[in-house]
Amino acid sequence: MTTLMIVLLILLGLFLLILEFFVFPGVSFAGIGGVLFIGVGVFLGYKEFGTVGGHIVLSATLIASVLVVVGALRSGTWNKMMLTSSVEGTVENKQELDINIGDEAQAITRLNPTGKAMVNNNIIEAHCPGHFIDENTTLIVTKIFKTHIIVKPKK
Repeated sequence: MTTLMIVLLILLGLFLLILEFFVFPGVSFAGIGGVLFIGVGVFLGYKEFGTVGGHIVLSATLIASVLVVVGALRSGTWNKMMLTSSVEGTVENKQELDINIGDEAQAITRLNPTGKAMVNNNIIEAHCPGHFIDENTTLIVTKIFKTHIIVKPKK
């Protein structure tokens, strides 16, 4: 029973270390736990089997560690878990939509200070710095950027 517990502690420690190296960034509970589990497993090996048995457990742990790291670093191992799809989207360019500075817009949502507005039958993202504007308010376009416009309330 003790031998099984030693093997399970060391395997769990190796698993946690692999998670630490390849999944969780930085030093986390997985890395600390992995080192502790391996250390306790080797300590129990020395305690249960004596010096010679402890050296065998330590050597087997080091060999298993190298084999696990080599297996994890093989390119095919992580390709199975890797996301391989790509995003084929584009960002709508507002300058292509027939919008000019000085055009009137209608607030569709509340600009707090960002929301949606309709300009020349185009619904676009609008920013109104320094103002909170309710919906259905008439606006004036003051600046045009590639992804949004800057507006101010019409007086």
